[in-house]
Amino acid sequence: MSFDEGDTEESIDEKVQRALECPCVAELKNGPCGGAFVDAFSCFLRSTEEEKGSDCVKPFIALQDCIKANPEAFSKEILEEEENDDEAENSNLKVRAPAWSRESKSKA
Repeated sequence: MSFDEGDTEESIDEKVQRALECPCVAELKNGPCGGAFVDAFSCFLRSTEEEKGSDCVKPFIALQDCIKANPEAFSKEILEEEENDDEAENSNLKVRAPAWSRESKSKA
């Protein structure tokens, strides 16, 4: 699905609604974290920031917190991905945070 800003025939709200109707997200949308998923997903789709979704940190944190609080509602694969993230943290690999998440250093 394309969210091309030059396409004026369909509003962004209509595109978001159509994306949320996709069967591929039905399980997430209808589960215990459905509200948090819809908020995060909708925010990302509506994002106009240069780094897409960088203005959606709070909804994604809320979704992650909900997933952690309801592990029984999610497939083993999703939970294993999180465990692998913990393993990566303890490895020698370093992941650099996106520019928008780093504090700007004030000039003294």
